[in-house]
Amino acid sequence: MAAAEPGRGSPVPGRCAYFVERKKRFCKMIPASGRRFCGEHGQQEEENDRKRIPCPLDPKHTVYEDQLQKHLKKCNSREKPKPVYFVQDINAGLKDVAEIPEKQVPISSLSKEELENLIIKLKKASNGLELCLKERILSHQALQEALNDPKNGESAFKHLKQQASILGNMEKLHLLGPGRCFVEFGAGRGKLSHWVDVALQNVENVQFLLVERATTRFKVDGKHKRRDSIFERLQVDIQHLCLNLALRCLVESYTACCDGENEQPAPKRSRTDMTEVASNNSADNEGNKEESKPVAGIVIALCCHHKCDWTHYVGREFFKSVGLGPVEFHYFQRMSSWATCGLQETTTKAYTSEESEDQTNDTEEHEQTFSKTESGSDTLQGILTVEERKEIGCLCKRLIDHGRIEYLQQRGYKAVLQYYIESAVSLENVLLTAVPSPSLIPEPTHV
Repeated sequence: MAAAEPGRGSPVPGRCAYFVERKKRFCKMIPASGRRFCGEHGQQEEENDRKRIPCPLDPKHTVYEDQLQKHLKKCNSREKPKPVYFVQDINAGLKDVAEIPEKQVPISSLSKEELENLIIKLKKASNGLELCLKERILSHQALQEALNDPKNGESAFKHLKQQASILGNMEKLHLLGPGRCFVEFGAGRGKLSHWVDVALQNVENVQFLLVERATTRFKVDGKHKRRDSIFERLQVDIQHLCLNLALRCLVESYTACCDGENEQPAPKRSRTDMTEVASNNSADNEGNKEESKPVAGIVIALCCHHKCDWTHYVGREFFKSVGLGPVEFHYFQRMSSWATCGLQETTTKAYTSEESEDQTNDTEEHEQTFSKTESGSDTLQGILTVEERKEIGCLCKRLIDHGRIEYLQQRGYKAVLQYYIESAVSLENVLLTAVPSPSLIPEPTHV
């Protein structure tokens, strides 16, 4: 990066005159009155004798040296007090480190015989599993207006179709109704909870708990400030989330709101005190039936199997029952990317400015970061065709998913996999739904 130099054009009037070499453009920040550079690039100001240094908490940004102590107290990268629902590694999974294999070699380094043996094990373990899933592509009236809005681009339309089908499946399972608390893991901007709220706009006693570990821009939470429903957002990794404590905070907030004991907005009060963990966190609430009622339903749009980890995987017992272990799991989760590796060209292309903001969070979380060697490099040509790789990738996904199904079934849930959207909309088009047996479904309660 460098200051403005001849031959680079001129900065936009009223904007910083610093040229960002990496982005091949001038900084867009607005400098103080009478200055040519913004605060971040103020060291370029010849008449400015104040020194800027990298922030010791996060060297990605700088701060005036004489204001360092003041900055450290409010820097967004400072360590913040842990909320009451934060319990270190409560959902971390496997504790026996001896069972975790040492670092494995990449698939491209495997010999032809080793790869063929893995595929034989995969097909043997998958034999007898229900691989032909039923289609349950539904929609919901709450999204019809948005689906028919021509202003929505192609990317937004695809997201809306997926959300509409998820809502349709939730309605079919009788999960949309009064007296419910909806917990959305990996909530992002909170769009799914938003549409559930729209679908239940005439329903009383509804709470939403949105869990997202990342700092999210362009959240839709603000649209619900005047609604009777309670929205609470928790910025925490699910690995450290004690769901029982989080729900207790939400109930206390809702109770205080109803009783008028506190004038502070309910979503703020409880703060003062990637799929694997979602099913684990939800199903394990069955542990103490005297204090808790079974979860009314679980709905997970499955994706990113290549990000799975043996430590967190809930289907370890199933894998062991079919003669597989952590080594095979490592390779199967990498090979699962073969099912969707054809999406790479489309997922990495540039989007229009209107669509890019809606795409940003999904791209960060769901972009497939596997290397070329994992997604089908030239080294695999002559062993497997593109179609064979795709078929094997799908088989890996279904095997991993079946372990999740068995885990939920062992805890009294009726769990099902189905296609919830066309593959033309998304190749990650499988939905896992689970509900307890009818006799265990709790009646809606009013606090």
